[in-house]
Amino acid sequence: MAELIQSLIAWYLRSLQAGGFPLVLLLMAVESSIFPLPSEVVMPPAAHLAWTQGIDFFGAKLAGWSGQLALVVAGAIGSWIGAKVMYWFSRVAGRPIVMRFGKYVFISEHKVEGAERWAETYGPFGIFASRLLPVVRHLIGIPAGIVRLDYATFSVYTLVGSALWSAVLCGLGVQVGADVGKGEMHRVTIVLVAFLAIVGALYWAFVHRHMRAASKAG
Repeated sequence: MAELIQSLIAWYLRSLQAGGFPLVLLLMAVESSIFPLPSEVVMPPAAHLAWTQGIDFFGAKLAGWSGQLALVVAGAIGSWIGAKVMYWFSRVAGRPIVMRFGKYVFISEHKVEGAERWAETYGPFGIFASRLLPVVRHLIGIPAGIVRLDYATFSVYTLVGSALWSAVLCGLGVQVGADVGKGEMHRVTIVLVAFLAIVGALYWAFVHRHMRAASKAG
């Protein structure tokens, strides 16, 4: 698996200048589906290229801030497409099929159960938060589909969370270059966890707690 990912990364770096926006969209869709392709190796190189040389946008060359905006859109839409595939597969197939055959497509029972616990604990807000965190990020569509979470709600939270994460990675690509090291990602993870803790606390206090109380009363 590691060799396959390294080969894909090498191909991506060679193909990025010609592929541009559609290539980023495609790989971000892959990142949000069954194949654990790190978004950290997709977005920063593209952002660095867009900032320094410009990036292809269906025949047009976008550079600077317009290139970054296009990449955020590509990242959000691509992530949503990949997550949507996982959502509908899980919704149609059901939990027993996912748990039985998921291991053959890189989805272990342990990971599915972890994503289920996350979704059960944090509700719809967990969809948004998951887009900013490793491991859960590319699996959250599975429990959302299994419990038949409203598709429009799932899509909105996925798009918003994915856009924010793509913007963070684009910012890193501009600031530190195409090769984002583990040190930078570690600092970003700390900041995002702190951000999610604050937003999550507000969400629990003002939204989720009242929704659960209303559900029990009904």
